[in-house]
Amino acid sequence: MSEANIEAPCPPGPARPTHAFPVEWRISGGRVEYADALAQMESRARAIREDGAPELIWLLEHPPLYTAGTSAKPDDLLTPDRFPVHQTGRGGQFTYHGPGQRVAYAVLDLKARNLDVRCYVHKLEEWVIQSLAQFTVQGERRKGRVGIWVDRSGPGGTPFREDKIAAIGVRVRRWVAFHGLAINVEPELSHFVGIVPCGIGQEGLGVTSLVDLGLPVTMDEVDGALETAFADVFGAFQKIEEPRP
Repeated sequence: MSEANIEAPCPPGPARPTHAFPVEWRISGGRVEYADALAQMESRARAIREDGAPELIWLLEHPPLYTAGTSAKPDDLLTPDRFPVHQTGRGGQFTYHGPGQRVAYAVLDLKARNLDVRCYVHKLEEWVIQSLAQFTVQGERRKGRVGIWVDRSGPGGTPFREDKIAAIGVRVRRWVAFHGLAINVEPELSHFVGIVPCGIGQEGLGVTSLVDLGLPVTMDEVDGALETAFADVFGAFQKIEEPRP
């Protein structure tokens, strides 16, 4: 998971303001195995660079699992036998994925979009923030902490409590980015206790979800919010539906 500064590292506005580009928008039912998703992302990233294939936004759910980024610390895996653990080439530390969490994998051509990695991560954060705002949730960045956070402190800011509602992880190969983000819609929050998620160890920091915040939001509603916000943040795009069998 790549850390981005709170201050905007790139110009405001969409990354492609002039005209639409083809983006395959895929929504998978059921639960997609992590190894299969990773293989498909890597294949699409290669095809984008070598063959001019369309970019991909892939919305899915995984079965319960933990992933370890390149900065993962062994001691942060608290219950190693609880769920499968997948090593991954993305930046960052340990993350949980599972049912009730909307994973949005973005396989995007940073070279064509004229984005450096830092700016791209900022755009991903903004994509989450604008998606959450459609449900009246104020998602925020925090300097020195990866992901998007919700302030749940009491009146006057005490007692201090901030919960992570979305995680972000990125890998870039030949200027094509893959992996992406995960928004907690209604996952089993107790599953996060098997790890120190993304290095969260400070008192007062935790994990939340839309349903935990009292919002009975459906996955379809989250998908619609993601589509609307993607156009606002990354610019107009020509949506290509996933080919049906």
